[in-house]
Amino acid sequence: MRAVKVFFSIVFLAILASNIRLISHWSESRGVYDDICYLRQAHLFQRFGWHGLDTSLARETDGYLANKLRSIDFPNWRDPTRAPCHTQTADGSKWVMTPPPGTGFVLALFPEGFHVVPLYALATTIIAGFALYGLWRAREPASLTAAALLGALSIIFMINPAKASYSIAPTMVICALAGLFTARLFVDDGRRRLLMVAAVGVLLGLSASFRIANVVLSAGYFLFFGLSFLICRTRETFVSGLTLGLAFLVGLLPVFAANLVNSGNPLVSAYGGQDTAPRSLDPAVLRAYLGDTQFPVIVIACVWTALLWRFAGHAGVRKLTLLVAGNLALNLAFFATHPVFTPYYVIPTLMLSLWTLLFAAVLTRGPAQGRMDHEPGGPRPSEMLSRRST
Repeated sequence: MRAVKVFFSIVFLAILASNIRLISHWSESRGVYDDICYLRQAHLFQRFGWHGLDTSLARETDGYLANKLRSIDFPNWRDPTRAPCHTQTADGSKWVMTPPPGTGFVLALFPEGFHVVPLYALATTIIAGFALYGLWRAREPASLTAAALLGALSIIFMINPAKASYSIAPTMVICALAGLFTARLFVDDGRRRLLMVAAVGVLLGLSASFRIANVVLSAGYFLFFGLSFLICRTRETFVSGLTLGLAFLVGLLPVFAANLVNSGNPLVSAYGGQDTAPRSLDPAVLRAYLGDTQFPVIVIACVWTALLWRFAGHAGVRKLTLLVAGNLALNLAFFATHPVFTPYYVIPTLMLSLWTLLFAAVLTRGPAQGRMDHEPGGPRPSEMLSRRST
């Protein structure tokens, strides 16, 4: 197995090198309207520090937005109120941006005019690191195969479809990290359980700072912990659910702060009112998903969840698959009834699910060994030691 791991490590690094070569030639003026807003948020952070949370057009005194719009031949570029992803507040006092502040913040970590290339290069390298970790932790042919395939796929996805929106790059990193912590939450058998719950909650809340729609990533988690408390009614399930909720709110603090500054109310988003179309199953949207790359990945995630539930020898992993299944169902239902389609809408929930399933598989032993160690009739540790000594 070591030779296989070395081979796929080389494959991962080769894909990473190819990705970085492609990324290094990207332009920040590619004509995508949302890009302008993310870059303007980054500019505000670099210009005003934390006060960059205030995205009012009244602060547009250096002509940055107009220049960006003119560079992509945007009509009416002289009128900032016609700029994409900007809206007037409910009281009509100012015009502000609708996206949350997280993507602009991470872009602001890099030099002006050179935001996107280093962001994607760093995010892709981190994803490759997760892929290598999963690969080298795999101890069985099945988990090794899954780690090899998911690792290659996840690195490729950092180009397409992640390139479609700057918000997807940091979201992919959050999903991989949340997947690891979720797996450890169910595999570690109670050790540092509340710490893992808190970490997952913070990450899920923080993901909304990059895309408001990422709030839906937490739906299955709250469903699972809520039902766990209603069924078991124990102190442990109550504390776990409470910890998840409080940690989630902590992760949402950047969004609350941006809402307070721009809308005057931490619970009122500037994004509100931008997506008011009624929820319904639109055949056109469903056909778009069926013909898109996202569909086979949806099938893979669903089949893998079912197989892991059926053959998992670890009781915690079986519970984990129920959480993943619930999260997949709720997220897919949300986006299937979304009024529009894009090539990346369900990618975050798919990658969160796949990373969670992979880490659950590589962090546990095989079904046979797991049953031997956990079943009442299995050998005790003292018996196993005596066998080894002989």
